Amino acid sequence: MAQFGVLGSVGVITLQNPPVNALSAPVRQGIVDALNRALNEPKVKSVVIFGQNGVFCGGADIKEFGTKMSGPPLVPIIHMIEASHKPVVAVIEGSAFGGGLEVALGCHYRIAHSKARLGLPEVTLGLLPAAAGTQRLPRLIGIPAALNLITTGRHVTAAEALQLGLVDQVIDHNIIVSAMRFSQRVAGQPLDSRRISTYPCPCPSDLDAVFEEVMRNVCRSARGAVAPFKCVEAVRAAATMPYAEGMEVESKLMATLMNSEQARAMQYCFFAQRAAAKWSMPSGARWDTSKPLPVHRVAVIGLGTMGRGIAVALAQTGFPVVAVETQEKQMIDAKQAISGMLERGAKRRGVAPRLDGISYSKDIQAVAEVDLVIEAVFEDMSLKKKVFQQLSAICRPGALLCTNTSSLDVDHLASQTRNPELVVGMHFFSPAHVMKLLEVVYGPRSSPQAVATAMQLGKKMGKVNVAVGNCSGFVGNRMLKPYTEQAFFMLEEGATPELVDRALEEFGFAMGLFRMSDLAGLDVGWKVRKEERLAKRGSEAGQAPRVRGGCRYSPLGDLLCEQGRFGEKTGRGWYRYDKPGGRVAKSDPWVHSFLEDYRVQRGLVARPIDQQEVLERCLYALINEGFRILEDRIAAKPEDIDVIYVFGYSWPRHRGGPMFYASMVGLPKVLERLEYYYQAHPDIPHLQPCNLLRRLVASGSPPVHKWSEVIHKLHSHL
Repeated sequence: MAQFGVLGSVGVITLQNPPVNALSAPVRQGIVDALNRALNEPKVKSVVIFGQNGVFCGGADIKEFGTKMSGPPLVPIIHMIEASHKPVVAVIEGSAFGGGLEVALGCHYRIAHSKARLGLPEVTLGLLPAAAGTQRLPRLIGIPAALNLITTGRHVTAAEALQLGLVDQVIDHNIIVSAMRFSQRVAGQPLDSRRISTYPCPCPSDLDAVFEEVMRNVCRSARGAVAPFKCVEAVRAAATMPYAEGMEVESKLMATLMNSEQARAMQYCFFAQRAAAKWSMPSGARWDTSKPLPVHRVAVIGLGTMGRGIAVALAQTGFPVVAVETQEKQMIDAKQAISGMLERGAKRRGVAPRLDGISYSKDIQAVAEVDLVIEAVFEDMSLKKKVFQQLSAICRPGALLCTNTSSLDVDHLASQTRNPELVVGMHFFSPAHVMKLLEVVYGPRSSPQAVATAMQLGKKMGKVNVAVGNCSGFVGNRMLKPYTEQAFFMLEEGATPELVDRALEEFGFAMGLFRMSDLAGLDVGWKVRKEERLAKRGSEAGQAPRVRGGCRYSPLGDLLCEQGRFGEKTGRGWYRYDKPGGRVAKSDPWVHSFLEDYRVQRGLVARPIDQQEVLERCLYALINEGFRILEDRIAAKPEDIDVIYVFGYSWPRHRGGPMFYASMVGLPKVLERLEYYYQAHPDIPHLQPCNLLRRLVASGSPPVHKWSEVIHKLHSHL
């Protein structure tokens, strides 16, 4: 709702819909009623609009999406505000996002608190700002700046908003009092010059060139998402048409997007992210109703790439961090790298770097009094076991012991401690201070309180947390294995790295698999495989085996590493680079010859492989493993898997996540294509359709949110 009151000569409209005062039907109706009262009250000379609890408005109520809308539409409300003969001042505290900012743009003045943030994030939901955001914003701040905000959905600080001309004033404190006084000063002044819809759109002389450059940028960044292109079309209408005609274009474009599969996928992601925050363990205990342990001081063991990022993420959150590294050179390098990361991060956020937030030690005894430890040493079980034995002996009773392992058995590490119930996995993704995803891995002995503590810590760090069960690779990396294997197998059968990567990038991934491997470093996986004894050398002739445990195995990655080709760092990998450390990947004739020789030596005949086969084999193998993970109860629900892949593995958001994508493609089709490929390649077990997939198809292919019912029935019969 929206409450109305009068203070002196000022009408006060308060938006009330916690937690973000979303523009639900009651709120919209409340604005209309309150504004009518303000306009008809003779003693009211000006109006202010603000939100309760220090938040202006978070925008549309997303729960109304896909339902029959009730209550007054937003566009006429904003026109009503703008047409008011009494000045209306938007008082922006906290946030003004989406429809909230569009309401503010309909006001005659905008005053923001210094800590407020503003933005039009509709594009991240597969939509565009359809309450005149694409028409008013360009008229107010210009075409280039408006295009930047609308096509990316990024948020701006109050300071940047003032610089852009988006707000009229920025206030540090007592913003309500300041806004009331301001509204009294402008009462009675002419308002024609304050109605943004009447502004001519300030167009640069090279307007066509501006739009062409934006379209090129969108093509690079959108990777198949439609909404950014529609946003550009709508802003072009603002630049080239009268306001009323531009509004018609905006409305038509929004109607197209609202009914699109991409919008459904992106809105699904929005809700899936929130659903991941609620979870129950197999015991029935809910971590989200368990009281977390207090965490005031934390430690990180090991300052390689991951440890550095974790230490920075913790320090930026405000935790005092004890960083332990036993190797002298690694310690020196880490200190320099961490300082640089903290300084760059502080500069981006406009704050002073917390360089004193991390204390360094070469002695593991330094962690004795911390509340929580995150182990981030090299991915070697024997080394990690030793560390956990030491931590169990050193740390105070009740301290939570966490491992950043990406695939090793968390329960086995817990068995090395006195209190296995206080051991959980905290699998960060590199770079840990940037990537949003955190897999919180619980073992069979992990307590709900331990899970709750890790989840709360991740939330404080701004991570998207998903609680998952303990198995090799957990969820993300377990699913990645069959996806990667299929790409290698297709190289053996006749594909090239360029073909595979092009198919995946056109699907929407930021980078194809082989390009990403070069960036990450091919030697990283090689070392892991050698540790697991999966990368044994073949005969003296270099004939590495193609079978492991009766299943097909490709040694191509190992053979490439044996040539010293580790990716970008060496200037050679699946692609070539101008120099070691170079970033521009170029096709390498050597790799093509290497693949041809490999096939000849093993009697393999290359065949044509198209992009459709690449997508089906890579993606359906990954999805099939996702069904197995649900069947094994490693993930509680398909939404958790999708959140992991969107936030941790750059799965394109407009595809909704692998499990949602499977439902959009149609489960019968996924099943049929997996059966087809498994018959063609019976030595690849990952292609054999999972029992859960078969049961879902037999149950009529229910929507994603109904899968849990089938999973429950499956387990109830076991």
